[in-house]
Amino acid sequence: MTSATANAGVRTEVNQIANGASKYSNNNKKFIKNNASTSNMLFFAIAVLYEVLYLIFQFIFTTLESWYLTVFPRKMKSLAGEIILVTGAGHGIGRETCYLYAEQRAILVLWDIDEKGILETKKLLEDRGYTKVFTYKVDVSNRDDVLATAELVRKEVGDVSILVNNAGILPCRPLKDHSPELIEKIFKVNVFAHFWALDAFLPRMIEKNHGHVVAMSSFCGILGLANAVPYCSSKFAVRGLMEALSEELRTADLFKGEKSRIKFTTIYPIMVNTGLVKNPRNRFPILLDLLSAEKVASIIVKSIRREYKEVSIPRTMLTMDRLSRLIPEKFNHYVRDFLDTGLDPDN
Repeated sequence: MTSATANAGVRTEVNQIANGASKYSNNNKKFIKNNASTSNMLFFAIAVLYEVLYLIFQFIFTTLESWYLTVFPRKMKSLAGEIILVTGAGHGIGRETCYLYAEQRAILVLWDIDEKGILETKKLLEDRGYTKVFTYKVDVSNRDDVLATAELVRKEVGDVSILVNNAGILPCRPLKDHSPELIEKIFKVNVFAHFWALDAFLPRMIEKNHGHVVAMSSFCGILGLANAVPYCSSKFAVRGLMEALSEELRTADLFKGEKSRIKFTTIYPIMVNTGLVKNPRNRFPILLDLLSAEKVASIIVKSIRREYKEVSIPRTMLTMDRLSRLIPEKFNHYVRDFLDTGLDPDN
């Protein structure tokens, strides 16, 4: 056997050994990887199962808590010393709530495009002995006007801690009779005004991690009605705005590791006797009659003080709406036709 042949044989054996070792190493790695994946999947499945069980516990606990708070409502917070800004304070619900905020010894900032109306509200408050009242004529649909007046409020009064977006308009007529200008105006007053006021006051609430945002929606923000298509659309928008903003602050990391203490309350009154609803239609007044502004104002202020997130007036309407979504749509139509409640066109 020659030396070259011997060396070739040795190299072959070495290569075979090396290949065998490489195959063993690769097979070993695959075995470890497969077992590691199986282990990870098992751990993941156990973790998910634990979270599902914990969610079931949370569902039971929060349901019992909700029932308890329905029977024994949480204690109402004090509004003393809070700077409360109310838009649309020159009449109706805005004016009536101001009386109740004043009784709580709050500092009131009244906004309205109707200067005569807010001056009258201020005088009525002063006649009752309340003097911490500041009035500003503001077009809430105009962002520049809102921001400029907000800066004036900060200088003359202080930081607003409770913002009540109450201003709104309600033209009732078929959609075909709404001009583009009127539709735009409805959204400017009923929706965009909320954004401009939040733009002006929410940053300081976030900075202090203290504040309360209140929005007047409507039952038309829960249920669509004929002759009020743009109005219903605007009130649905307010509902979405409040729900999304509340969730955004709940999950945002803006408060140095603390939870957000900024509260949100959305109010859904049905028909209120303030002059906005000119031709209500109601087959059964005993069930769904026009509500007085005084009664609605009382419920609103109590809801703010108890920090409720959503309140319909009457209280059962939100629950009834959620239940109605579970039954056939055609049957809902039959119920609506039977109740025959809605808004007829303005004259």
